[in-house]
This record gives sequence, C-alpha cells and structure tokens, in this order.
Amino acid sequence: MTFPCTLSRLLGMLVALLLLGFQPAMALAATGEAPVDPAVLARAVDQMEQLDRLRISLASTLEGSSEEPTMATMREVCMPVGQRAKTIGQENGWRVRQVASQFRNPDHAPADAQETGVIDLFAKYPEITGLWEPAMAEQDAGVNYYRRIDVQASCLACHGSKDSRPAFVKDNYPADRAFNFKPGDLRGMYAVFVPEVQAALIP
Repeated sequence: MTFPCTLSRLLGMLVALLLLGFQPAMALAATGEAPVDPAVLARAVDQMEQLDRLRISLASTLEGSSEEPTMATMREVCMPVGQRAKTIGQENGWRVRQVASQFRNPDHAPADAQETGVIDLFAKYPEITGLWEPAMAEQDAGVNYYRRIDVQASCLACHGSKDSRPAFVKDNYPADRAFNFKPGDLRGMYAVFVPEVQAALIP
C-alpha cells in the first residue's frame, strides 16, 4: 500500500486512534481491516508501553551527570531497550524493531514505504501515540503496530547538537543522523509485526 492514504481512509484511521487506547481490535475494525486475536493486539500495545517506560527509566539515569557518556553508558542505557525488544519478539512470535528516519544505527532505518509514511505521520501529528496498519505485501498475513518514541531531556546527552555528541558516537557512527534533537521531538518508533492467528473476524 502507499502511505499517506486517501482522505476517507485517514478519517477511518483517526476514528480508530480514538479507540486504540481501549480496544485495539475495534480500532482495526473501524479501518475495515481483519484483526488477529484481540487479546494478542492488546498485549502488543501493553508490551510496547512497558518497553517505552523502560527506555525512559534508563535514560533518566543520565540526568544531572557531568561525565561524558561512553560506550559503557550506551551498554547500560540504550542496549537493554533493544535487547528487551528482541526478547518480547521471541516470547510472542512477533518481529519487533526500533525505527527512525534520523538513525544512528543504519539497521534502524525505515524498511519500507509504510514505515516511512508512519514516521512522517507521527512527526506531523504529535498527538498520535500509536496506530495499526495491515501487513505489507512482502510480509506474511498479520498486522503492524507502530508506537512513537519521543525524545526526553536526558536523551540530549547523546542526541543533542551535532558538535556536542560524545566522542564514542563520533568515532563509532560516521553516518550518524541522530542529533540536533530537543525534548519532545519525535525520536522514532517501535515497529511490531503481529502474524495472523486463529480468531473470529469482527464484522
């Protein structure tokens, strides 16, 4: 599919977003998509909320520190989030990744037009926290859940101005794009592919 979408689909998606925080299966039904098991959808939302709380908690340990972050800092603050995302995927049979247009690790670049479109939508509408999209043609049957990641003030220790980046970033990430952020900016998103499971379709 192409993204952004037609006006009618966008309106349907916005209605779905209003429902998303409470009943993700109803949100998918509002867009005309066939959902997987509603309990699985709800678990995907909850797992990404927990993951983001972990990210914020770990980043907060940098607050008030006068020491320049090092590679050891990244192992303690950033890597556990990626490791937890991988574990969530393994435990549930999902594919979970972090995605950003201003990436530091090239593996986090948007993988397709849908991911690029959702990133652009999150950037344009900061009030949107998460949304569902159908699987792309190259994916198996299922749905994609996207949850925004916002920059915290503590993140600026490594993601502030280009010139203020720690030495380990400059030395190890020559193609780095993840700088010049401000608190509240869109940092990226969690992308979760939930494969189709046995469930009755919502009419």
